[in-house]
Amino acid sequence: MFTKKSVYLLLVVLSLVFNMTMAAVPAWSQAGEGRGPAALLLPQEQQIIDIVRRISPAVVAVMIYNKSGEREGEGSGVIVSKDGVILTNNHVISGASKMQVTLADGRELQAKSLGGDPTIDLAVLKVNANNLPVAAFSDSDNLQVGQIAIAIGNPYGFERTVSVGVVSALKRTIPDADESLTNLIQTDARIFPGNSGGPLLDSKGNVIGINTAIVGGRTGALGFAIPINTARDIVRQVQTAGRIILPWIGVSYGEISPEIAKEFGLPVTEGVIVASVEKGGPAALAGIRKGDIIVAVENKKVIASGDLRKAIRASKIGAGVDIQAFRDGKARNFVVTVREMPTRLQ
Repeated sequence: MFTKKSVYLLLVVLSLVFNMTMAAVPAWSQAGEGRGPAALLLPQEQQIIDIVRRISPAVVAVMIYNKSGEREGEGSGVIVSKDGVILTNNHVISGASKMQVTLADGRELQAKSLGGDPTIDLAVLKVNANNLPVAAFSDSDNLQVGQIAIAIGNPYGFERTVSVGVVSALKRTIPDADESLTNLIQTDARIFPGNSGGPLLDSKGNVIGINTAIVGGRTGALGFAIPINTARDIVRQVQTAGRIILPWIGVSYGEISPEIAKEFGLPVTEGVIVASVEKGGPAALAGIRKGDIIVAVENKKVIASGDLRKAIRASKIGAGVDIQAFRDGKARNFVVTVREMPTRLQ
């Protein structure tokens, strides 16, 4: 028979044993209420995981082949419409005889180019498929230095690899690069060879840029991406006209800095200097020469090469564009009739 006193002592002992047992249970098990290690995740971590799960299916691998059928390179791309329109870098597909895209579900599809723009290093591909997962665009004009940046791509052939960092700087120009690589997003999210053409995402999972280059060796010390707003026009053109239409005036150019202006005794401290003029091109026919310094287009200041490129891209084919320039220290005006860039130059 149990007495009241013995029952009371038994309850005390059982209570002590239970408390000791719970003290030995891992914290995540108690806090997670049966959810397991996921309870250790911070809200920000879970947010990134959700983004990766949602957007990775829209990231593709792009394989490039030569005329002999040998693979010459690889890169990444991001699906921007359900019917198979894919955005990537122009340098990824440049010179390719054949292109193949591998989807997240393992399908390997032949791709065709709908055009590329070498001046901004963007190209558009098309595959024959429907109901594909799509990545949405953000507004890259509203980016802030320090905000989260997530890169997804196929470095060294490892598909849908994720790296996370921040937007390190905006409106960057890559030193010693082609003059077209300006107004770039700089990020410390690790970018490697093979990431080119893949998306850079914000904390909502929207595309803020297309990864294009690294500086600092193959380890990708610094990564650079083309702002997605730069890509909107070419995607829109492809969806409406079926190809990329590139306004063109037929000049190459370099930027002027106060130091260069002082060294060469130039009459202005900002603008772009014409490095070459395409024979028979729009600028040549209008009288523009090598060495002219372009300072304005349609009375809007041209401070850097990105300003001139933006002004020309906003022009309509066949329209006359007023260009203000300096030659031999004197101001000159030119009316240049914009043409479509020849296919051979794309």
